[in-house]
Amino acid sequence: MWATLAAVAALLLPPAGAAGAASRHEPTATTFGGTPSVGALFITGVFPLHICSASVVRSANHSVIVTAAHCIRSGTGEGYEFAPGFHDGKAPYGMWRVTAAYAAPGWIRHVNNRDDFAFLLVAPRRVDGKLRHVQDVTGGNALGHTPPPGTRVTVVGYPLGIGGSPRHCSVPTRRHGDFPAFSCDGFADGTSGGPWLAGSPGSRRVVGLIGGLHQGSCSSAISFSAPLGRAAHRALHRAGHYRVADHFPAPPGDGC
Repeated sequence: MWATLAAVAALLLPPAGAAGAASRHEPTATTFGGTPSVGALFITGVFPLHICSASVVRSANHSVIVTAAHCIRSGTGEGYEFAPGFHDGKAPYGMWRVTAAYAAPGWIRHVNNRDDFAFLLVAPRRVDGKLRHVQDVTGGNALGHTPPPGTRVTVVGYPLGIGGSPRHCSVPTRRHGDFPAFSCDGFADGTSGGPWLAGSPGSRRVVGLIGGLHQGSCSSAISFSAPLGRAAHRALHRAGHYRVADHFPAPPGDGC
């Protein structure tokens, strides 16, 4: 569900394969005012067009966000910016510059969709005259593990566009082969990287993010995640300790 060139040109056209509408029994995501730790991902120089979603994840250096690996089209991750809490076309916590990106070896070497997650290092910025790290400004969510089917999660994502606000949906998870999944209509292009949040507000964990199979889905009615396990936690550890960053390959098509 990364913003394809065709989708960027047409802005909010639905993704390839999205003609399969949700069942009348499935929930639909609703627009809301956002939450500080989740935001929109922009390409520098293309502002105000946001192309993916991301969230602050707790780390040793308080400077890491997580998104889908396929959102980083190639290179080191430089040239992207993160707007936490973005809503109504406003960035209340400012724009945070991405300086490096980290992924699992399976993505860097083979573009394996089971490893479709990326941890991005963002530079500190001055807030009220002091140099601050993003986690200290917005708070962050712990990185969890793939939940068992039936776990209720709140998913947040930003549809591709200029301005606007995020959508969220509270749903139980299920499995689709090797991939965690959920059914809720409204998560189209641009919502890739949107976190699946489990737990109470004071102890939320990222247990999934839109991506994985077909880069999130071929339909806005069902969404997938790459499984989150040891490889994800290792990548977060590297990002949180300023280890040597990765150079991302260009991802293939979504197969839709």
